[in-house]
Amino acid sequence: MSYQFVKYSQLGAVAEIEQNRPDKRNAQNQLMLTEIEAALDAATTDTLVRVIVIGGIGGHFSAGHDLREGEEKRADLSVEDRWNYEEKHFYGLCLKIWDCPKPTIARVQGACVSGAFMMANMCDLVVASDDAYFADPVVHSLGAASVEVLIHPWVMGLRRAKEMLFTGERMTAAEAREIGLVNRIAPVAELEAASMALAARIAEAPPFGIRLTKRSLNHSQDVAGFRAALEAHFTAHELSHFTREYRATTTGGLGAAVDQGKRLIAG
Repeated sequence: MSYQFVKYSQLGAVAEIEQNRPDKRNAQNQLMLTEIEAALDAATTDTLVRVIVIGGIGGHFSAGHDLREGEEKRADLSVEDRWNYEEKHFYGLCLKIWDCPKPTIARVQGACVSGAFMMANMCDLVVASDDAYFADPVVHSLGAASVEVLIHPWVMGLRRAKEMLFTGERMTAAEAREIGLVNRIAPVAELEAASMALAARIAEAPPFGIRLTKRSLNHSQDVAGFRAALEAHFTAHELSHFTREYRATTTGGLGAAVDQGKRLIAG
């Protein structure tokens, strides 16, 4: 399959899925999300692939969803159509990453914001460059209830999740490593090698043993209410698109909201 906004490659037992809109800070438009899902399916079904790395080409992992495309194409969607769109392309794709039977590694440099934050943190492991930063300013910039998948408290703890979402402030790679959000940090120039070395190490293990172990670890989260909590929040997020606050915050258009989010993250 050919891709426009994704680069798919394979090195030995490791498949790389790279977001490829560097001129847009890898903002995730509809086609990119569709291609990420297709690439994930290809890597999952390829018996030679044992580990999947998800990254971004250029200076950033991703600035999140392409809100300008959203304004142009989906601003007038009905409640039903918006729900169906976001359930498939945002919520469904993230759960597919979480449920992937093969280990997944997010390779993060530069911005990892909002929709990109939730995608990266649905991966099993996160390797970040020392210039990476994480943020979710959606409550402030859009007046919406965070992003579609509220992975935050499950990967960083409840209080730090509240701090991130209530303030909209960014978190550095070092801070993320300190609280367990990031597994490993490498200099920007060494990020590719560091993530591939980790992937190669994991690929040495018996693949079915890894699959069963991942299944058990993920199930421990499900028993604790993980999936039920995600479902409840998705409903809250969809509702928040139709509030007075959301309309007031986005009066100037989603482009203005994006700019406000950038200013907020920059402090």
